[in-house]
Amino acid sequence: MKRKDEKQLNKKRSAEGSVESLQAEVERLRMENAYLKKLNALVQNKEKSPNKTRHK
Repeated sequence: MKRKDEKQLNKKRSAEGSVESLQAEVERLRMENAYLKKLNALVQNKEKSPNKTRHK
């Protein structure tokens, strides 16, 4: 009987670990997405603005 309880506990721990890792991945992807959006906005803004300071 004890072995069955250990298996169930291990499955539960694995599932919790999976959920936590997926949540961490979602958060990382959200941060990456926000970063890329900001970068894109900066690039677009730079392309639209006239080149006032040009270094040679």
